[in-house]
Amino acid sequence: MNPLLASTATDAFLPIVLIVVMAVVFAIINVVGSFLLGPRHAGATKSIAYESGMDPISDTHRRFNVRFYIMAMTFLVFDVEIIFLYPWAVTYSQLEPTSTEAMWYLGRIAFFVGTSVVAYIYAWKKGVFRWD
Repeated sequence: MNPLLASTATDAFLPIVLIVVMAVVFAIINVVGSFLLGPRHAGATKSIAYESGMDPISDTHRRFNVRFYIMAMTFLVFDVEIIFLYPWAVTYSQLEPTSTEAMWYLGRIAFFVGTSVVAYIYAWKKGVFRWD
């Protein structure tokens, strides 16, 4: 094996390893630091449930409307769609506009966006976006 290639492969992974090590060290320092420097006051007030600064007034097992979670999941679906559109746009902009590969890329993203629009219309018809 060529020693020059081995050193460049190692050098290519060095920034990734460095960032992972820095993240692990940062996490450990935060956990240990908060344990050592944080307050340790125990009591009845600290052990009760915290609900937006108000005293808890009802049972925690009551039923509630799940529309907020449906809206959040819908937001995540479209947020992930946007995340997939960025790399596609970068790749598509580097293709020759009249090539067959560009047409395949365009067809794939049109199908992807089309299914997302159909899902949005379905959710709208089902009343996911109504709050009443």
